[in-house]
Amino acid sequence: MKKYLVVGLGNIGMQYENTRHNIGFQILDALAKDQGISFETKKLGEIVRFRHKGRTVILLKPSTYMNLSGKAVKYWMTEEKIQPENIFIITDDVHLEFGVIRIKTKGSAGGHNGLKDIEDKLQTKQYPRFRFGVGGNYPKGFQANFVLSNWTKEEESQLVERILIATKAIISYATAGIDITMNTFNGK
Repeated sequence: MKKYLVVGLGNIGMQYENTRHNIGFQILDALAKDQGISFETKKLGEIVRFRHKGRTVILLKPSTYMNLSGKAVKYWMTEEKIQPENIFIITDDVHLEFGVIRIKTKGSAGGHNGLKDIEDKLQTKQYPRFRFGVGGNYPKGFQANFVLSNWTKEEESQLVERILIATKAIISYATAGIDITMNTFNGK
């Protein structure tokens, strides 16, 4: 049976709950709700698993804060004996327009500190990643303030639909594979 580790990046704490930087958490919360399952607090994060079409999908929301996400990813990959090609890291991306999805089999951190830490801990850039566009409408030098700020009312009104598409992409990744998922969801 194939096993997948899907990691939504974010920061723990109420003050971060509805921020752009926490889109990874928001997407996993929506998927867990859709599956009728609840996260449990475990070592280095909140975790839940479900089966779908003969696959085991493990959802992880690291409790290590964004910039130290690699520690939780490495621990759960080792614990569950999952190879890098079977992880799927979901993160925000200021270089993509709001709600745009970009899925890749590998790549650079692109300035994202959570991805930088994962690459450092795994010693590879060869793992699938799912970037969710949060837009880049901020003055130069204020990126951190922007990603740690709440969604606008207009973004919130569109977020439910965008998150639903994101959850479908995760299911596609686990059942149809990365290539079909990239062809189906990239740019959506």
